[in-house]
Amino acid sequence: MHSSYVRPTEDIFNADDPRIKEDIIGIVMQYLADEGYHASQAVLYDETNVKWKEREERSIEIKRLKKSILDGDWQEVEKLCTKPVVKNHRSFLYSIYKQQYLEYIERREIQKAFTFLNKRLKPLEHLQTKPNEFKDLCYLLTAKSIHEAPSFRNWEGIMGARENLVDQLQSMLDFETADRNGNRYIPPDRLLTLLRQAVAYQIEFSRYHPKVAPAVNSLLENYTSFVIPNAARRTLTGHRRNVKCVEFIGEEGRELVSGSSDNTLRIWGTETGECHAILEGHHSRIWDVSTTAQGGSLASASGDGTVKIWNLKDTLPLCATTLTGHSGDVYSTRYHPNESHIVTGGYDKTVRLFDITTGATVKTFSGHQLAVTKTIFNPLGNLVVSGSKDNTIKFWDIVSGLCIRTISSHLGEVTSVEMNSSGTYLLSSSKDNSNRLWDVRMVRPIQKLKGHQNTSKNFIRATFADNNLIVGGSEDGVVYIWDQDTGEVLQKLRGHNGVVYEAAWNAKQGMLASCSDDQTVKMWYYDEKVGITKKKKTTTCLALIIYTALFLSPVIDAVGHLKQKLYT
Repeated sequence: MHSSYVRPTEDIFNADDPRIKEDIIGIVMQYLADEGYHASQAVLYDETNVKWKEREERSIEIKRLKKSILDGDWQEVEKLCTKPVVKNHRSFLYSIYKQQYLEYIERREIQKAFTFLNKRLKPLEHLQTKPNEFKDLCYLLTAKSIHEAPSFRNWEGIMGARENLVDQLQSMLDFETADRNGNRYIPPDRLLTLLRQAVAYQIEFSRYHPKVAPAVNSLLENYTSFVIPNAARRTLTGHRRNVKCVEFIGEEGRELVSGSSDNTLRIWGTETGECHAILEGHHSRIWDVSTTAQGGSLASASGDGTVKIWNLKDTLPLCATTLTGHSGDVYSTRYHPNESHIVTGGYDKTVRLFDITTGATVKTFSGHQLAVTKTIFNPLGNLVVSGSKDNTIKFWDIVSGLCIRTISSHLGEVTSVEMNSSGTYLLSSSKDNSNRLWDVRMVRPIQKLKGHQNTSKNFIRATFADNNLIVGGSEDGVVYIWDQDTGEVLQKLRGHNGVVYEAAWNAKQGMLASCSDDQTVKMWYYDEKVGITKKKKTTTCLALIIYTALFLSPVIDAVGHLKQKLYT
């Protein structure tokens, strides 16, 4: 993993900058036009404060002007030249008049040419394209051929010159359009180029750099390598009591935070394993943590009945807000997708929605019969999902505050709930010794994940990871990784010396973090050497079996022959 690189954060460019907004709209319009979505492009064009009627009239006038030039209908050209399209482009008017004059000369209409020269071209003499051009125009009144004048030695003839005049008009309009848009030239396929660069960036800076560039078939999620962690990368020590929760900070995950029964939070660097900060302020154990997408803010839920909001943008993180309202331990906290609200759950059996700015309780959801152990939002942010010690999972409408659905299939306390990024699956952990995967739309269990232990007083939690993996803790001190589709245990990560409370996966870092009763946080990753060692062992064992079979085959044959003799 690269030690330092530019992160795709908002400080790279200001999305509210009018110029940036114009660039984005221009790129999107270019893509729509390239793909043939002309009606959509027209609508977008209109919504960017360009009136359809004006644009349509302008387009019609340009087509008429081009046709009139090619047909030599100079009376119509004269009329259209009074329109705004070319009215202020005097150099183009000069070119039109020059063409008319040359056609008079070509047809030997000398008197008309002389009158036209004095009336139309003389006032625009200063716009001549060559130093002696107007002088040569005058000379043509007495010349036998247009080609005799040095400035018109390469004249293409009437039709050729008309076509060149139409091309000049189009170039002028193109330049005018670019100038009106701030002189912005949009290179071809700009949107696709930027998207390819973004995907290449993700692949280049992924932890497990592929030897062959993969084909990406979706742009809805960032590229991640498919790996199953198999080895401990670092063990983070410093907490003085068990570590209840762990989470990577923000989507980038260059740091992670852990909460402990020693009443503190610790922030660690994922690459170095160094403790960057110790956050003190709670008066009881930390049960849960949550961070914003950019990692600028952190929320911690504690046994002291409060939730603290920490500002991580400063060099020394400080508690910005303390949210109160629960009576007893607060077991869970989670940021709303808009990051202006937080949902919490606690010992007092309630789920609370807080406004972070004011610190006030916006809504209280009541209905659970026992303590609420975990609270989350669905991806859209219109529902709250809560798990409780009363063995149920409840879905709450965030606007009305009503419980719209209850799942009561678990036979033990529900210790955690999580939802996948699309909001189609719900994962629940329970003290009935199972993690269950639910189809949210059908409200039915589709997979039961077993193998771990979750039966005692601990809060054992599980969550989703990339590529249809599920990771979670266990009372036997092992981190479990399951296949979401089959329910099969794919990996058991051993190393902790106590209960593993939960595990967190970060796709950007390609790492797994787990926290335990042994007062440590462990970081897990994929180590190629471990895979090679296992392969070598397997190869050695296979060779031994083959060798043994070959060595013993004569003996086996002899014994078989002896048995046959004895029985006969």
